[in-house]
Amino acid sequence: MPKKLWVLLLVVTGLVVGCRPREQARTGQATPVRAMTYNIEDVRTADLRRSDHPRLRRAAARIQHLAPDVLLVNEMTYDQSGAPGYRAGDPDGHNAQRFAHHYLSPPQADSLEGISYQPVMLPVNTGLHSGLDLNNDGRVVSTVPEVPGAPDDGSVPPQSDAGRAYGNDAWGFGVFPGQYGMALFVRDDWTVLRDSIRTFRRLPWHEKPNASVPLDTTSFEPWYSPDAWADVRLSSKSHWDVPVQLPNGKVLHLLASHPTPPGFDGAARRNNHRNHDEVQFWSDYLNQASYVEDDSGRAGGLHDDARFLVMGDLNADPDDASVFRDAIRRLVAHERVHGGTVPKATPARQADHPDLDPDDTARWAARIDYVLPSSNLSVRDAGVWRPRPAAVPAVPVSDHFPVWVDVRVGP
Repeated sequence: MPKKLWVLLLVVTGLVVGCRPREQARTGQATPVRAMTYNIEDVRTADLRRSDHPRLRRAAARIQHLAPDVLLVNEMTYDQSGAPGYRAGDPDGHNAQRFAHHYLSPPQADSLEGISYQPVMLPVNTGLHSGLDLNNDGRVVSTVPEVPGAPDDGSVPPQSDAGRAYGNDAWGFGVFPGQYGMALFVRDDWTVLRDSIRTFRRLPWHEKPNASVPLDTTSFEPWYSPDAWADVRLSSKSHWDVPVQLPNGKVLHLLASHPTPPGFDGAARRNNHRNHDEVQFWSDYLNQASYVEDDSGRAGGLHDDARFLVMGDLNADPDDASVFRDAIRRLVAHERVHGGTVPKATPARQADHPDLDPDDTARWAARIDYVLPSSNLSVRDAGVWRPRPAAVPAVPVSDHFPVWVDVRVGP
């Protein structure tokens, strides 16, 4: 796209106006933090190897406009062996660095500033062969199928029956290893305490007390066989605790996850059960539940005085009447969570989307994307960013909107 037309597009979509400058803080002062979560919808390695992907350029422009200090992107492929676009000899999990280098660092318009981030990208369960018949169709699908290539217009490639058959027997649904992964981006002048990162990717589901066990609705027996239930993992992607040290010396824990969508699962509703327990894990982590043990073998939850942000596409709306939404309602109302501030669209953008509630974060009318601050943080502002419908191209960036929260940490 010619440069003048690209800048015009950004002006039309409202990105050029009101860009947020980054604030600074010194030791002993409160540090302002803008945290943002954004599901960009199935970003793949081939998309990130190029620097002119139309959806990713528009996504990066929105990110640069909002200028978050910490950013969680959901649905970015964790590149590894067996995934399309991976090249032998490449380091695993390099896609976050590609996004930072190709899209976030270069300004996406004359009026925007590039942002330098340090990425954090870790393995996920999606698309990893389990060796088990997890969907109970009488077969174990262990071969990654041929994956359709990305269309030239940047839209999301379609799924195939073979891909779905493979994904339904993976630890977390994905038609190839690493699909729908996560990536954290932290401003480069802050310190990610990498040696203290905790992940819970391998935590067995059955170890959670009072687990929401899926039942076969015909026999009322557990959906999973005893052998499968002994091994199946709680997290469909992963749960991360990434501590970041701020300029004032305080540590902020970024609690990132992307629970499975509560659907696409048949009469047993196994994804509903799993989504409930994946969301509830964060309440258990804050309650220091005894079953919590990370992938390194360290037991215990998050200490009582920790400052944190629960971030991600949690695929659960507290306004949904389903019993499976109890977990998100309890998390938002948790005594350690500042759940009273609900990010909402501006009145102008709400008027543009009359079919949505002000707090809906997805185009199908649901609040599912979250930045939940801990109760010991001062919340300053919050919002859901929505584009003007007339400015949305034929291939939209995503079926989700960016969600952001401004807090102050310390002193």
